[in-house]
Amino acid sequence: MHTLRLILLFAHLLGWAALFGGLLAQAREPYKRVNAAMRDGVGTAFLTGLALVGVLEAGDGDVNHAKIAVKAVIGLVLLVLVMVNMRKEAIPQGLWTGLLVLTAANVAVAVFWSTAHG
Repeated sequence: MHTLRLILLFAHLLGWAALFGGLLAQAREPYKRVNAAMRDGVGTAFLTGLALVGVLEAGDGDVNHAKIAVKAVIGLVLLVLVMVNMRKEAIPQGLWTGLLVLTAANVAVAVFWSTAHG
């Protein structure tokens, strides 16, 4: 179970990195759009996050349900926004900024709302 949790965590982190990298790759572009890295990254991050919660619930450790709920809501909002705007030629600058902020917020919740670092 421990190995499975680590593999899922690794894939989860790669998903968030792909989403964030897909967003940052367009920072200097005049027109932003949803690219494959964003699509695949948010899908991977969301699904592996759900699987991680399942593995954690099956184990003996405590699960912080409030933290999981906040991360799930942010992740679901990101997933919906990316999927809805996937076929558009361009997305507004405000949406691109919002996706960037939400992605950073989700990572911040994971890092700062953790007892592992304290």
